[in-house]
Amino acid sequence: MKEIRVDREVIDYIERNGRDYRVSTSCYGPVILPIEMKAPKDTDLRIKVGKHTLYVSIVQAKYIDRVTKSMLYDSVYHKKCSLF
Repeated sequence: MKEIRVDREVIDYIERNGRDYRVSTSCYGPVILPIEMKAPKDTDLRIKVGKHTLYVSIVQAKYIDRVTKSMLYDSVYHKKCSLF
């Protein structure tokens, strides 16, 4: 299985917010969303982040080797983009 690294800033963000997240696809590229916004799928890769899980879409897993803070969801930046 491919290893995907998670930057410290993303780890800190997940731990600070105390919830699970998913790397999904948007029209701007990969985006990190709370699972309440985009539910995980059985095919997702699962990365443990402390007590939480970061799910990575199998589609995104083909293209990324690192999860960075630039992938964090920004409602202003993505307002014109359909995430679903």
